[in-house]
Amino acid sequence: MDNRLRALRAERGWSQSELAQRLEVSRQSVNAIETGKYDPSLPLAFRIARLFELPIEAIFSEAAPSPEPGAPD
Repeated sequence: MDNRLRALRAERGWSQSELAQRLEVSRQSVNAIETGKYDPSLPLAFRIARLFELPIEAIFSEAAPSPEPGAPD
């Protein structure tokens, strides 16, 4: 899943720690979501959307599928 969390956080001048505190999660969780290593649970995704006053779809989107090996570009 792709997300705009890092950009939205930066627009507000928040550190990962500040965002984590607002969301009541660890800074490591924020980092993992921003880097795509972890997809948030649905309740956490809703909390993120409420915090930024945006629909979930404006923050998170399905990652483009990787092309199959040998498939033409």
